[in-house]
Amino acid sequence: MVDLGTQQHQIMGYDRTSAMFSPEGHLLQVEYAEKTVRLGAASIGMLCSDGVLIVADKRLQNELMLPESASKIYEIDSHIAATAAGILSDARILVEKVQLSAQQNRLIYDSPIDTESIIKEIADTQQLFSSYGGARPLAVRILAIGMDQNITPKLFITDVIGNYFGYKAAAIGENDDKIEEELKKDYKDNMDINEGIKTSLNIFKKILGKNFDIKRFEAGFIKKKEELKKISGDDLKKFVK
Repeated sequence: MVDLGTQQHQIMGYDRTSAMFSPEGHLLQVEYAEKTVRLGAASIGMLCSDGVLIVADKRLQNELMLPESASKIYEIDSHIAATAAGILSDARILVEKVQLSAQQNRLIYDSPIDTESIIKEIADTQQLFSSYGGARPLAVRILAIGMDQNITPKLFITDVIGNYFGYKAAAIGENDDKIEEELKKDYKDNMDINEGIKTSLNIFKKILGKNFDIKRFEAGFIKKKEELKKISGDDLKKFVK
């Protein structure tokens, strides 16, 4: 059922551009984009004692689809990875932009770029798309992990309007609030990568119930002094109770 206030704003045109505030101070196009993000498949990010990880739900809808073609963990550099919730084509544009920045940093400075520089560039682009008439907000949240100087794990999340924050553990996408409630109970600072994967998958199992299927998940992790590694499908079965 359409809210009367929203219906009035639609009639008056406050939702026709991301650059127009409603009388109550809302950017309606941004709020619509945030709703789209919450419909996207969920992912969990987590700092661990020996590194940092992402566990992502690929939410495969077609049995004929090749699982590897639906990967939701994107390599930005050998020490930085990201995942997304929302419109994944929007995420692809953001990821390809910062992949280029990571390559340029290595070429110009002969050193890997730090994780916060990557997430800041993503957030800056999202902010621009929420500020100009004629462009719609990018309906995506990005969760990025990295290992700076080979020893310092980092986890950041952006939102639709271009804010970003660092976390110890967090979730994006569908049921993110329920997942984060479980993380508050189950996450521990001293858990390692294996324990983190196990905890994340068991949270997904609890949230999804009968819809849980290990084939729809993949994990990406970066250990200290190592590069990004990804596992999926049957390789994840040993982590599920």
